[in-house]
Formats: sequence, C-alpha cells, structure tokens
Amino acid sequence: MSEEIENSPQPPEAEPALDQVAATVIRAKREVAKVATQQRLGQDGRRGPLRYGERVQITDTKKRMSTFVLEEGGYFQSVRGNLHHSEIVGLNEGSVIETASGHELMIMRPLLADYVLSMPRGAQVVYPKDSGNIVAMADIFPGARVLEAGVGSGALTMSLLSAIGEEGKLISIERREDFARIAAANVDAWFGRHHRAWQLHSGDFAQVVADLVEDASIDRVVLDMLAPWENVEQSARALAPGGVFCAYVATVTQMSRTVEALRGTQSFSEPLAWETMSRGWHVDGLAVRPDHRMVGHTGFLVLARRLATGSKPLSRRQTGRGGAYDDSGYWVADDVDERTSTDRKVRKVLRDCLVKQPDDATEVNVQATSTRGALSDQVAQTLGLDAVQRPAFKE
Repeated sequence: MSEEIENSPQPPEAEPALDQVAATVIRAKREVAKVATQQRLGQDGRRGPLRYGERVQITDTKKRMSTFVLEEGGYFQSVRGNLHHSEIVGLNEGSVIETASGHELMIMRPLLADYVLSMPRGAQVVYPKDSGNIVAMADIFPGARVLEAGVGSGALTMSLLSAIGEEGKLISIERREDFARIAAANVDAWFGRHHRAWQLHSGDFAQVVADLVEDASIDRVVLDMLAPWENVEQSARALAPGGVFCAYVATVTQMSRTVEALRGTQSFSEPLAWETMSRGWHVDGLAVRPDHRMVGHTGFLVLARRLATGSKPLSRRQTGRGGAYDDSGYWVADDVDERTSTDRKVRKVLRDCLVKQPDDATEVNVQATSTRGALSDQVAQTLGLDAVQRPAFKE
C-alpha cells in the first residue's frame, strides 16, 4: 500500500515567483565566477592560464575589441568568427587563435583602462588619462588614507585602490545610493572580491565627513562632484598638514570657482589648474603622422596642498581684480550641461552589475540619501516658484 502511495502521481509544484527565479540565476552565475576569482586580488588574479569566471578581451585584425566573462557552455559570436569559451580556457594571455572562417583573434585579459571603458555605467566616468594624472600628481602612495567624493560608476575608485594597496584606506562617498551600488558591483568584479581597504558610504559629503572622519587624519582628498567649492572647508578640516586636495571638474567656471574657494580659506598653497589632452600617432614605416582622432577635453584638475595650522599662504601678486561669484543660487546639472542617466537605465545597469558581483560584496553604508529631484525642488522654493504646479506655457 505504501509503495502505491509513493508511486502515485504527485500534484505539480507551484512555479516560483519571477523575483525568486532571477535571484537564483544571479546566485548561480556568481558561483561560476567565485570558483576562479574569489580568493585572488590584484596581480594574483591576473597571471597564469585563463580560467572560467575571468574576464577576457578579444581583438581582431582591425583592432576591434570585445570583452566578456568566460562561462561554462558560453559561446562568443562576431563577424570575424565564433568561439566556444571552452576553447579559450587554459590558454595563456597573448594567444592568437584562428576561427573556422580563417580570421585571427588575439586573447588577453583586459587592462584597467579597457575595463573602465567597457564596464556598465550609471554615471559618467573619470577617463584613464585623467585618473592616471590624479594618481601621479596627487601622489597617491601605498598605504595612503584617501577621502573620495563622487564615486559615480567606480572608475577612479579602482585606480585609487590599486595605488594605495590593501594596507591603505579609501573612504568613498556617493550622494546617490543606486550609483553607489553600481560602483560597488563594478569594483568588486574587477578585484574579484571586496577590497579590504575600501569603505563605501552613500550620503552627503559634509555629513559623512563630520560623522566618520577625524580632524587632520586624511592624506589625500579627491573630489569629483558638481560643486566641489562647497566642500573645501570640510576637506581642509580632514586633511593633515601637507595633504593634497584634488578636484576634477568639467567646465572653466567650475575650475575658477574651486580655485577661488581654495584661496579664500587661507588654508592651502596656491592652487594649480590644468587639463590633459591625449593624441595617438599612426606609425607604419616612414608613414608617421598624428591620428585623425584624439582624446581632447574631458575635464580640468585643480590641486593644492594643505598648510600647517596657523600658517597663511605666501603673498600672491595680483595683476588685476577678477569678478565675484553670486552665491544666492544653487548649482544643478543643467548649469554645466551634465548628461544624466534616466532611472530606467540606472536600474538596468544595476541588474547587470549585480550578476557579476561576487558573494564577498562591498557593503554600501547609507548615511542620508538624496532623492531624485530634491535639489531642483530646493531651487524652485528659493526662487519662490512652485515647479510642480506651474501651468504649461501656452502660445
């Protein structure tokens, strides 16, 4: 009788909810990546034969690049030929293989600069030519204590973490929580796990610094935000004597205002301001010429050193009197023609990033989250306008 009950048809199980299915898929993909990358950080994860879970970059004869993660059962398709991921696993970097269509493909692990340009983005990134300048000119040294604001998608964060190593300390602050989570996923995917030198917070810069950072305890401050001059005082309080303040801004107006704010505090050396342009060259025998395209303006860098407490900057010869800034209003993204991502795009990018994030993920510490549109409402209130109920313009 018991055998008949066991062999009798059982009612079908209820189908799991869609969110449970998505969570299961994400966990399964993380397990694949975890096998190869969980225990490796830095160079240990970038040597030896290629393994499942690692990111690879394929380049064809026309220098077109494709980046993807090696997965069991994976398949790569392109106009130059197709490959099973299993054909790549076990090869050494720099291997050149021929596809069934007769085209040659070169296989490498992507460099950090390649990864930054191909990773999912929620916000605009600091490009490699500028992040390299920041690391070198601000002297981001191994073991340094660095305070970063404006994490965005995590591009500059990865360069800073690579420079300070695991013995340093990087405190990163991002106003938007969704951007912070995208940055955490991108950084964790690059290093293979949470970088133990990194603390990530979501909230207002001034509030986080006041709550968590002791006076004169930071070696370097790096700001990538809309109005860095608003946080010069907090940066001066956090920096140790001789520490470096570095701001990345997009426009001449932002650069000028940041420089004047640094001078106004009487706590910094004379600021330096510059931009970097990168132009490649075509070299083929005696045919040598500049490339037709170049990476021109991306942003300005402003750098200054923290003076000792009680000291004043050297006297500066003034050849003229510049104009004064009006502090009555607030700065918004439209003031600098900043491109913003839609909520729909940010949600999609966040889903893509979470799939690649290892289990040992970076925690986003939410201090105070600014909601979308809060700054615009504040501007409208200051001007005495009700932006929500304002009637539409009629001709």
